[in-house]
Amino acid sequence: MTPDQPGGTASHPASGAPDSGDQATDHALESASQTSTPPGPPAPVRLLLVDDEPGLRTAVKAYLEDEGFAVSTAVDGEDGWEKAQELLPDVVISDVMMPRCDGYGLLRKLRADERLGGTPVIFLTAKGMTADRIAGFQAGCDDYIPKPFDPDELVARVRNAVRRQERLLAEAARFADADIGQMAKQITEIRSLLATGGQAKKPAGSSDLVFTPREASVLQLVAEGLMNKEIARRLETSIRNVEKYVSRLFIKTGTASRTELVRYALEHGLVE
Repeated sequence: MTPDQPGGTASHPASGAPDSGDQATDHALESASQTSTPPGPPAPVRLLLVDDEPGLRTAVKAYLEDEGFAVSTAVDGEDGWEKAQELLPDVVISDVMMPRCDGYGLLRKLRADERLGGTPVIFLTAKGMTADRIAGFQAGCDDYIPKPFDPDELVARVRNAVRRQERLLAEAARFADADIGQMAKQITEIRSLLATGGQAKKPAGSSDLVFTPREASVLQLVAEGLMNKEIARRLETSIRNVEKYVSRLFIKTGTASRTELVRYALEHGLVE
């Protein structure tokens, strides 16, 4: 009696029916597909809307949220400054004429802050005179929209500010990586200096240099052999700010490279 005849015993599974190995494989693949988490959508752009008019805040907030933005609001410049420090928005949209702290005061605070200094700021105001727009741009705002305005125009300008900021950040990242080979060489030299102890003595009669706390922190981390990206993460600031402080240190110490800067710091006892 052959296996295919009635009452026979098949030596292999029937056609189309998976064996136990196939079943185990299918079960594993099914489990993996159920447990793997697909990448979610990108986080929405965070906007901070600062205006003392409740009706305008409500209407503009609703419109921007319908366009996919995450919108927080503040009632004046003081409230806006507090919210900005907490939220770290991608773009700030601010009225100019407000109680307690106006738009210009808020802008000055933002530009002076290391974490928020590069945040795009759009002035949204009833003033439409050319002199007022010039004053806004001179104060450091990125765009200026006089009231009344078309909501679609506001959305377009916000998106343009976001794209411009993304390009600037991408360019800064490319610049930071452009001289990676030279910087790696300097890091190696710095670590060699640290291993030998350098000439850790302060020449007699040399004048003392005064560093801000942040400059001193950057100098210490440079002396520890950290690169700009690592220093930025350690200090919770941007790469551009680190580059700015390193440049200041070069100027103050009269040096032209990180290796020279660390050697100077070791010789003058400026780092641990």
